[in-house]
Amino acid sequence: MELYIALKVIWAVLLGVLLSGLGIMVGMDMGVGALLRFVGRTDAERRTALAVIGPHWDGNQVWFILGGGAIFAAFPTLYATSFSTFYVVMILLLFSMIMRPVAFEYRSKVDARRWRATWDWAFLISGALPMIIYGAAFGNVLQGVGFHFSWDGQYYQDGSFIWYLLNPFAVMCGVLSLALAVHQGGAMLMIRGEGPIAERARRYAVPAGLLAAALFAIGGVWVRFIKGFAYTAPVNPAMPATPLGGPAVAMRAGAWMDNFHQHPVLWLLPAVGLLGMVAGPLALAARKPILGWWLGALAWIGTIFTTGAAMFPFLMPSTTAPAQSLTVWNASGSAYNLGWMLAFALVFVPIILSYTAWAFRVMRGKVKTESVIANDHSY
Repeated sequence: MELYIALKVIWAVLLGVLLSGLGIMVGMDMGVGALLRFVGRTDAERRTALAVIGPHWDGNQVWFILGGGAIFAAFPTLYATSFSTFYVVMILLLFSMIMRPVAFEYRSKVDARRWRATWDWAFLISGALPMIIYGAAFGNVLQGVGFHFSWDGQYYQDGSFIWYLLNPFAVMCGVLSLALAVHQGGAMLMIRGEGPIAERARRYAVPAGLLAAALFAIGGVWVRFIKGFAYTAPVNPAMPATPLGGPAVAMRAGAWMDNFHQHPVLWLLPAVGLLGMVAGPLALAARKPILGWWLGALAWIGTIFTTGAAMFPFLMPSTTAPAQSLTVWNASGSAYNLGWMLAFALVFVPIILSYTAWAFRVMRGKVKTESVIANDHSY
């Protein structure tokens, strides 16, 4: 295999790793935010729930940056096209995420019930909305996106962003993503929370995980009837990084199942995802939150990589000009760029993982409501 082709495949896998990390770590924080008003019945309990993720949420944002940075550096054409196509959605996503750090900083500045209740709603919105959008984005690319390029490479959008947000399959994927986040967040509240907070978190996290399993199974059946994308002629993986003049692409129902039929070992990916979604809630129901958290992480990994395996080598297929669909082969950066980025990733991703593990180890243990109440500087 040529080095350039190998680098493209490696970065496609790394992108899946980074997106999985985003779902696991950022999704955990978002899940706690979405649950805040439900697991905390009093102001002290809500402050305690916030203190569970308070030391970690900003550090976990690095996965959001890494995911976007990997797309920007490794697949620049995908970055430019997707951020243009989903521009309004991206603005909505960023606005909702900006609300969260503001809520962390301002919620406890004023000791007034209405003031704090308002910021609690901000936590709910800034926790639930980004995860819905995150899942809906995967639903959108599985269905294909309306865009095309002119002869000079100029991008044109052919579909309405409203449809991207509201079509049934994308909404289902968004709810699936939120359910996984609620499970992950609930598991963390059980690990570091205590008493009624942990018990209420369990009551929400268990059905959320089972809902995710049901939606994942429904999605697996649904995708068989969605028009997927497939090359109709041999393709050169080392093709130039341009969507113009590529091999013909056909749209047909069930095309996203081709890779699984050709490589049966790939069925392990959805099996891993479904195992995490079913076993995770069972672990939480048995009051084993650490095991439940790791099984929730396994569910995220299985979900992300199942989608990637189904679509490979497609990254963002076009419904209006299928031959101009963006793929791992035609949307990547240069071999020089991918090589240097891989070298940096091999250095810094392990550092990030090590620091994250260290931070959670140092700040392990239960967060006690009494300590939060006694500390005026806590959330």
